[in-house]
Amino acid sequence: MFQKIALFCTISLIVLIFMGGIVRASGSGMGCPDWPKCWGQYIPPTSKEQIDTSKLDLEKYKRKRARYGGNPEEITEENVIDEFNPVHTWTEYINRLLSMPIGIGSFVLLIYAQVHFFKKRKLLLVLSYTSVILVLVNAIMGAVVVYTGLSPGVITTHMALAILLLCILVFLVWNGGDERRHMIFSDKRKVIVSIAWILFVLICIEGVMGSQVREMTDELKKSHGDAPRSEWTAELENTWVYLIHRSFSWLILLFTLTYGWLNLKYAQSKLTWVEVVVILNVLSQMVLGLVLSNVGILPIAQVLHVGLSSILVATLFYWLLTATQDRLTPQAAMSGSDGRN
Repeated sequence: MFQKIALFCTISLIVLIFMGGIVRASGSGMGCPDWPKCWGQYIPPTSKEQIDTSKLDLEKYKRKRARYGGNPEEITEENVIDEFNPVHTWTEYINRLLSMPIGIGSFVLLIYAQVHFFKKRKLLLVLSYTSVILVLVNAIMGAVVVYTGLSPGVITTHMALAILLLCILVFLVWNGGDERRHMIFSDKRKVIVSIAWILFVLICIEGVMGSQVREMTDELKKSHGDAPRSEWTAELENTWVYLIHRSFSWLILLFTLTYGWLNLKYAQSKLTWVEVVVILNVLSQMVLGLVLSNVGILPIAQVLHVGLSSILVATLFYWLLTATQDRLTPQAAMSGSDGRN
């Protein structure tokens, strides 16, 4: 049961990351200008006529305007309402709703761990507590993102904490049952695992830089208005973060191909589903990167780029957990297999 709950939380988080990508790509991050309510209501309006201005805290709007160098006295009920966009509002609202399953699931996970693992499996209990703390911190970070007007550093931290939570949940999925799935290699196992760890670190670094690039595209969306997104790439190429991010992907591709070749040559005659997902995901990310850099900053490509990266981190980390073990599962030992499927 513990594994199933952890798997539910993992899938919920990946879905939430995909939705977060949609929010960012569509520019809906400020669709709900307040938190935890949205336009002063628990269920947001669908038109300007439904907005109850008495529930809006105009002082917060004024402080935000002053924080960005504007004149807070320009803030009135009328121009605040003029900023209402029903599509952006409901996109952000759905994003908030999708955070509820991971929140509820993590608390259920903690209760289960507290009841069943209090004495015998302390690590699972500690990580269950950690997952709840990360969920709460990220919820607070979500509020900070709203109140700071999509502050760049806050957004990157928000994403980094989500990836950390994802890795913890993957560990709980792997380690939460009575048995763990293991992989056994030949005498080249340590080499393959080392290559995989390097690949994992490179992917995490690439993810941080990617988040910074997405922050730049947010700013470009604000400054360029309705200008074609194809024009954004030229400006991004003037930044060192974007250039390193783009070039770094080829290093990841090199390590991925090496990882796949070593697994195929020394582990067994065919790749496991985990390895296939990792390799195909990296190749997909390369294609999406080429689209973003040569065609333009297309919203659908942005969403897939962010969402697939979470699946890549989850599957590769799961593979590392299974591959760094030296022993077989009881069933594998009895059947004479190597624990790979």
